[in-house]
Amino acid sequence: MQTKLRIAIQKSGRLNEDSIKILKDCGISIDNGKDQLKAQASNFPMEVMFLRNGDIPQYLRDGVVDIAIIGENVLIEKGKDISIVERLNFSKCKVSLAIPKEAKYTSVKDLDGKRIATSYPNTVDQYLADKGIKYEIHQISGSVEIAPNIGLADAICDIVSSGSTLFKNNLKEVEIMLTSEAVLAVSSSISEEAKQLLERLQFRIKAVLKARNSKYILLNAPNDKLDKIIKILPGMRSPTILPLAEEGWSSVHTVIQKNKFWEVIDELKIAGAEGILVCPIEKMVL
Repeated sequence: MQTKLRIAIQKSGRLNEDSIKILKDCGISIDNGKDQLKAQASNFPMEVMFLRNGDIPQYLRDGVVDIAIIGENVLIEKGKDISIVERLNFSKCKVSLAIPKEAKYTSVKDLDGKRIATSYPNTVDQYLADKGIKYEIHQISGSVEIAPNIGLADAICDIVSSGSTLFKNNLKEVEIMLTSEAVLAVSSSISEEAKQLLERLQFRIKAVLKARNSKYILLNAPNDKLDKIIKILPGMRSPTILPLAEEGWSSVHTVIQKNKFWEVIDELKIAGAEGILVCPIEKMVL
């Protein structure tokens, strides 16, 4: 019987969509129908389980799944013993403390003796206990934002992405306890055969992530300014330079990091580059 890599992903929400997308970008097609909790990949030895985010750490511990795409915040809360093998750079968020907008706040000491509603009790304990703050936890599974409005709590601890949910519930963020992103976590009981499949998957993931964070650029440059332009370019090794039909000019090809894109483009224009063309990269295999 062929070994399959068993992967857990969140069954709904943004993390589910982002997880499906990265697998698709890795060339893996998943045959799943609506509300299906288990599915097979048609072109890779993989079995996908769609689970509640909070349940995934236990599935990893028990060896029910080999790996999982999961929010780092969930591992901090429920799975500190579980190893992370890849940071995925998507589904980023914060886990923050928030209070009613009209409430006074000068420092974390203002939370002393307060009631805090959250589905992240361990995270709150780790953050506030270290600061000597005494508090009362009201553990809630969801919709914690309503707790201050109904008198259940003085503050909340929850995930914050855009902050719009806090705004709608008349709350303000006062402490960022941690930042989080999606990660690839692995079970301690993964088999040697599954490890080999994981290595293949990681190779693909690294190629996808590298491409997402890079841009391919082509530009024309007068030959007497090539040296100056090449010094600006942070290419993978060195840029490719090809002569143009017009004498005295060359075409320069290279890859630059997405987060340095506009800074580099501005410098290139000042240095004399012309006809700058920027292209997305689908995969980068190094």
